[in-house]
Amino acid sequence: MSRKDTLGGMGGDTRYALVVENDPTCDLCLLGGWLKDSGLALQVIRPHAGDTVPDSLDAQALIVLGGRQHAYPDREGNRDAAWLPALDTLLRDAVAARVPTLGLGLGSQLLAQALGGRVGPADAPVNGPRLLTRRDAAEYDPLFAAAPMALDVVLSRTDEISALPPGATLLAASPYGAIEAFRVGTAAWGMQFHIECDTAMLNRWVAGTGLDPVAAARAVTVLDDVAETWKPIAERFATLALGRTGAGTPLPILES
Repeated sequence: MSRKDTLGGMGGDTRYALVVENDPTCDLCLLGGWLKDSGLALQVIRPHAGDTVPDSLDAQALIVLGGRQHAYPDREGNRDAAWLPALDTLLRDAVAARVPTLGLGLGSQLLAQALGGRVGPADAPVNGPRLLTRRDAAEYDPLFAAAPMALDVVLSRTDEISALPPGATLLAASPYGAIEAFRVGTAAWGMQFHIECDTAMLNRWVAGTGLDPVAAARAVTVLDDVAETWKPIAERFATLALGRTGAGTPLPILES
């Protein structure tokens, strides 16, 4: 049975983000609270539970969450889930329209794949806490300019982005060079890691997705650091979606 949730209250003129939840183990969690506290209303659709991905985007922002699906088709051209082609189209339309867009985990891989990048199986599963490095280009990015040089994150993936879409900007990478965060177009960001998780979500991953309990326990120890790093970035994303700053001055949207 499908179910849509509207979080944060939405009147006729309320600016809101459409949130696509691809997997019941990957919900908004802490990110939802940060965005709502910043004044951004959220409409959550769950295609895994029967909700339909819309043909067009009426929202002022788009957020695509993680999941166990693959961003890429199999050798026969089949996709893991029936809604993924429609989500590809929605992502491309959002980028073309310069709608602030955020993809986390699978969401980042779908964003990269839909815009012409490459995603495939990782050499080995990547799980647990990591410390990433902000790249020089992040200094001029509307979101990442506010980020510290060292970024605490939680990783949980078996696929990875091997090539960015044409014209995309790399914003953060692992010490080994793996693509971790990027911007494509002027207002769409992909993060191959998770900024939203709390202890309960990690426990769900252990029970439902096979996450290594040792990696989950290690991740729990850095959750406060992850929140300290990424809550301001989430608030900045909400500011972009709302079209304002606290001082009434718009944040920059970079020209392509």
